[in-house]
Amino acid sequence: MASKSSIQRLGTERRNRAATSLDTMSALEIARLINREDQKVARAVVKALPQIAKAIDVITKQLGDGGRMIYVGAGTSGRIAALDASELPPTFNTDPRTVQYVIAGGDSALGMAAEYNEDSEKLGKRDIGKKKPTTKDVVVGIAASGRTPYTVAALRKARKKGAKTIAIACNPGSPLEKAADISIVVEVGPEVVSGSSRMKAGTAQKLVLNMLSTGAMARLGYVYGNLMVNVHLKNQKLVERGIGILQEAVGVDRKTAERALRGAGNQVPIAMIMLRHEIGRATAIKRLQAVNGNVRKALSR
Repeated sequence: MASKSSIQRLGTERRNRAATSLDTMSALEIARLINREDQKVARAVVKALPQIAKAIDVITKQLGDGGRMIYVGAGTSGRIAALDASELPPTFNTDPRTVQYVIAGGDSALGMAAEYNEDSEKLGKRDIGKKKPTTKDVVVGIAASGRTPYTVAALRKARKKGAKTIAIACNPGSPLEKAADISIVVEVGPEVVSGSSRMKAGTAQKLVLNMLSTGAMARLGYVYGNLMVNVHLKNQKLVERGIGILQEAVGVDRKTAERALRGAGNQVPIAMIMLRHEIGRATAIKRLQAVNGNVRKALSR
């Protein structure tokens, strides 16, 4: 476990001199200050783009070969990971088992503080062990400090089991970085509220996870161009989105798009394939399955 003095030397733990009078500022001054600091996050992410690209390639390969991506984190990092994992099935029609998360303290930690669990290497090993990671999987450890014992231990165990491992941290030279095959370090510097890594560090983690998951899904063909063709049409707004996607992608009028969607069981990719190739639903499903859900490949077959 890191000592108190070593923690205080971390960039994310240092005092932000621009914010030393935070509690005496007006509301507008506070908003301006936080906004100025937030603008530094995107610039910090730019420096990590080569590592992010390598990670996207690894994730794409592992998922394409039938593996899983498993996020691991504690506190804010774990909650951000859980958010990303939970939004992928409705966005890209992925199996919920394809991208999973492990958070210190379990699901109850999503809604209430359970940070005391993050100091336990034993729990980290236990929780990732329950997922039974294999050589097909990729495990992504997320920790602003890069030192969270729970996350570091989980990543080390996953790597020992043969899984590919990726670290996302906001401080360089951390144990988490050393435990991973690929390390993504986004140095955002000190927070407006000293040590509150839910702020710039949390924003950086969300930006990186957006890139990793969206990049992999795009490369796997779960979008068509930049159209969200695999969206679940669970409400009227989403049905309208599906109709618009069909009109845009296939070049049909609204009535034709509505008719095709009904015939496809409200599955936009199936409707696209049916329209493009003038085939029935069953044949369209087989075409899509033959290319592992890659919509562009199915349309060009």
